[in-house]
Amino acid sequence: MLHYTIGFIRRGDEILLLNREKSSWMGSWNGVGGKLDKGESPEACILRETYEETGIVLEEIQFKGLVTWNVDNSYTGGMYAFVGEVPESYPYPTPIKTAEGILDWKKVDWIFHPENTGVANLSYFLSEMLQNENVYEHHFTYQNSDVINFERKKLSLLEGVN
Repeated sequence: MLHYTIGFIRRGDEILLLNREKSSWMGSWNGVGGKLDKGESPEACILRETYEETGIVLEEIQFKGLVTWNVDNSYTGGMYAFVGEVPESYPYPTPIKTAEGILDWKKVDWIFHPENTGVANLSYFLSEMLQNENVYEHHFTYQNSDVINFERKKLSLLEGVN
């Protein structure tokens, strides 16, 4: 079982991202999420973390797979990934300064712009999560903070949550 969740909230052609104040990914735009509490399901965790970090109460959120990694051949980690949606008319003015960082709606085109270096590692997997109904494991291998390998493997829904 993994210990973390990450979620992306979509509003039309925008995604609510958090510019993180703390490691990991300090200073980068990323999704919201956090650590699972003891006995908590990944879905309950991301709904709780979304509310705690944004104040947004989502009725449902879609499981989109796993983001896993190996770092310097010594550490392995991962998180359950989710995508939620609010109506295009959802009133949520940004930017908002929070304890975690700065929340802001970012256009999908901005997130995936080839010259954008400020979005954590989202260019590797977020597009697939937003556009594809399948569930994947997105696996990174890092060496000295650089991605040296990335692989995507299709999962069954049951594989991802166990």
